[in-house]
Amino acid sequence: MAVTPTVPPGAPGIPARWTSSAKSGVGSALSPSSRVWFTISHGILNEVYYPRVDSACTRDLGLIVTGRDGYFSEEKRDASHGIGPFEDGVPAYRLANTADDGAYRIEKRILADPARPTLVQEITFSPIKGSAADYRVYALLAPRLVNAGMGNTAWVGEYQGKPVLFASGRGTCLALVSSLPWRDCSAGYVGFSDGWQQLNNTGKLDTACRRAEDGNVALTGEIGFTAANTKTVLALGFGTTPDEAAENAFASLKKGFEPAAKLYVEQWRKWQAGLLPLDRHAVPGVNSYRVSTAVLATHRSSAMPGAAVASLSIPWGFNKGDDDLGGYHLVWPRDLVETAGGFLAAGDAASALRILEYLRFIQQPDGHWPQNAWLDGSAYWPGIQMDECAFPLLLADALHRAGHLPRARLKAFLPMIERAASYVVRNGPVTGEDRWEEDAGYSPFTLAVEIAALLAGADLLDACGKAAEAAYLRETADCWNDQVERWTYVSGTAICKTVGVGGYYVRIAPPDDPDAGSPKDGYVPIKNRPPGDTDRPAEEIVSPDALALVRFGLRAADDPRIVDTVKVIDAQLRCELPQGPLWYRYNSDGYGEHEDGAPFDGTGQGRPWPLLAGERAHYELAAGSKDKAASLLDALERSAGPGGLLPEQVWDGADIPERELLHGKPSGSAMPLVWAHSEHIKLLRSLRDGAVFDMPPQGVKRYIQDKTVSSFRAWRFNNKIRALPEGKTLRVELLTAATVHWSTDNWATAHDSRTAENAFGLHLVDLPTASLPNGSTLLFTFFWPGTGDWENVDFSVMSGAQDSQ
Repeated sequence: MAVTPTVPPGAPGIPARWTSSAKSGVGSALSPSSRVWFTISHGILNEVYYPRVDSACTRDLGLIVTGRDGYFSEEKRDASHGIGPFEDGVPAYRLANTADDGAYRIEKRILADPARPTLVQEITFSPIKGSAADYRVYALLAPRLVNAGMGNTAWVGEYQGKPVLFASGRGTCLALVSSLPWRDCSAGYVGFSDGWQQLNNTGKLDTACRRAEDGNVALTGEIGFTAANTKTVLALGFGTTPDEAAENAFASLKKGFEPAAKLYVEQWRKWQAGLLPLDRHAVPGVNSYRVSTAVLATHRSSAMPGAAVASLSIPWGFNKGDDDLGGYHLVWPRDLVETAGGFLAAGDAASALRILEYLRFIQQPDGHWPQNAWLDGSAYWPGIQMDECAFPLLLADALHRAGHLPRARLKAFLPMIERAASYVVRNGPVTGEDRWEEDAGYSPFTLAVEIAALLAGADLLDACGKAAEAAYLRETADCWNDQVERWTYVSGTAICKTVGVGGYYVRIAPPDDPDAGSPKDGYVPIKNRPPGDTDRPAEEIVSPDALALVRFGLRAADDPRIVDTVKVIDAQLRCELPQGPLWYRYNSDGYGEHEDGAPFDGTGQGRPWPLLAGERAHYELAAGSKDKAASLLDALERSAGPGGLLPEQVWDGADIPERELLHGKPSGSAMPLVWAHSEHIKLLRSLRDGAVFDMPPQGVKRYIQDKTVSSFRAWRFNNKIRALPEGKTLRVELLTAATVHWSTDNWATAHDSRTAENAFGLHLVDLPTASLPNGSTLLFTFFWPGTGDWENVDFSVMSGAQDSQ
């Protein structure tokens, strides 16, 4: 007798949440026809992305097993999980889930169909206690179309007479089909009438619940296992219409799992065979190098060649809802350049070059790159980070020096290079946000990237016949490099006395404060801290970021200031864990779980970052300590989770099993973090070469070997210097034309000097201050001919004052 459909109760369902960010596997086909990316955690599929790598369409897809006497078991919660790749470097997976009570075992093979947008998984159900007749097995699917848990519609339908589980939302549809016919099926609202609730409460599905509209919905279908047939293939197809999604799913079933697997593996084998052989098996059963290369390639876009997201995860996703649309499946220009460096280190220059081409595509008209963006380049967060605006210049230079960007091809990138260099010189050295996306000011890391990028950009412009522009970039780099210590190095502090050092580089110094003696005298607002517990003196906050001064070739590894800073970093930030030492981002960091393990919710406590062990290893290699670098490589690799994936952070507290937090193991932040895998690949290459792979040579030659210094100091509105070292020329740099009205005798006499515009849109004038007597004061103000206005503020610079340490 036909069942009369009813509206499932509980609309629109409980507030939607994502799922665990601690992935044990990520994968995609190396085929533009697939357009599907998938993640695995706790023995089941998690987010599946379609048609773009920034568009999550599911929360998870797992199995529920029921049986006699009210037996109810969910494989993701009630089983132990094993996972392994088909083979090294191929991100298709074999899963084994064994019930904690010993009742059953579920084995899966999972991959994306290279021929179409379908995710296929072969599932074998094996009873351990009793027989197949004693159990019923259900697939439970939580749609999230697209990047949203609410506003989805799910229904039980048909395609060409065959039962299908459908869902749609925001112009995208999915269809779940099974090679063994579905038995009972239902659609419902999560938390009230979804299949989990039905089976847990009554032991059976309410087949009258066939459609749940506009909410947080779920689909459930019983798989037709029998004693004679305990294997099925589930195909999750996608499309713009229900019929297209179903057609794709059934086409994959018809083609068969084995042909799809054969092509999938062949494509990955071919790509991996073209890479440098840096293979490493330090962790039993894991080729960490091939895991890292596969992670990089899996996170690439097929629709936008060269684009790659930071992670196919949402940190603490189980605690995040529709107000966090992006998670980490967005493009960060900094992470993208790091990814390009990983490809380049592995020998895949073509992928690195495509990344540069994509960066050219999403560069903004004024020359900057967005803090992060969707694949089409549209900004997600509104910040601007100067290191992200400079990094593409370093990538272009690395490709050029390696012979992958010859002069003829380089010219195609010349407009991008000129705009990027212009933005950096017009808006640096101060950054609106540091690389941790938090504070404005003078960051040693950002300064190192900016200065190295200006030198790299100068070489690129020289190669294109633009000598005058190149000369200005080098002059600016010299000027900024001379002042890194003035901006970010402190001495005589309480930390100096405690650690027994002369001084150290701070994490960041705030932008110039007219009431402070220098930026270092100011306060830094610490993000992610409770209200009233935010500001700290800049001199109290340290970070491994200062090691960038060595990484980018501006300071020698044995520079006493660097050596002292390393001592402070270790005293303040080093964390000893079972896998070896790791480091925190900075003291007082609030980006991590709470002390009791509760997920980060805007406040928390920062945890150690494995990628910082990779950065420290590069420093040790630069310092000539190859053994220390190799030991830190071990610590980095042993920080990985199941399957060899590297997390953003690891848990540093005592075990909290109920929160899945174990000492030294991945925390609830992003996993995998592509940036960490890129650093891992670069470290393997650096250790093989015996030198830091991505250290730009220009700064090493100019500042460490030749000890080049600047003949001037620049005054600009975002860097109002108040002291001029003896013998230096004062260069005034403005964003619009002006006449500088100045005096050296307290306005008894005055002079006017007009600015001249250079190729980067800066209006410059050098004032003749090199011969000023020590202790004299230069006063100046501005007349703006464009508006006919005076600045009506006098600025002063004292000559003869030395740069502070």
